[in-house]
Parts: sequence; C-alpha cells; structure tokens
Amino acid sequence: MNKSKRPFTKSKRSFRRRLPPIQSGDRIDYRNMSLISRFISEQGKILSRRVNRVTLIQQRLITIAIKQARILSLLPFLNNQKQFER
Repeated sequence: MNKSKRPFTKSKRSFRRRLPPIQSGDRIDYRNMSLISRFISEQGKILSRRVNRVTLIQQRLITIAIKQARILSLLPFLNNQKQFER
C-alpha cells in the first residue's frame, strides 16, 4: 500500500552554509568603505540585521560607522537618482 515507509517526512535538502559577511579580521570602521557599502541599500538606507545576517554587536558598530561616514561626507545621507535624471 504505502510506497514509502514514512509518508509525512520532508525530503532532506542539502544547503550550503552562507559565509558570514564580516570576517574575524575585518575592522568595522568609518574609513572601511568597501565593508560599509555592503550594508547600505540602493536608496542609502541602513539594512536591517536580519538582511545583513550579522550579530547585534556587529550591527551596532556598522550603524555607528555608517553615521560617522555620513557626517564626514564620505557617504551620502540620501541616494536619490531620480533627482539627477531631470
């Protein structure tokens, strides 16, 4: 009758573990623009911790670094491309 022994079990899918976005050697600093720019959306918003997949402490350091870079005009506060297309 039953084709399989366990009809309600999920099929085991193989998945590749995602690499953490911040390596242990990376310094979270306002001068490290290549690292900081990964955590900003196209509009210039800071991405959430769930999207970034970072720890709470890392997210706080990233937020502080982004805000410092904005104040020092290394990063824009807004990134409105529509404004420049006219």
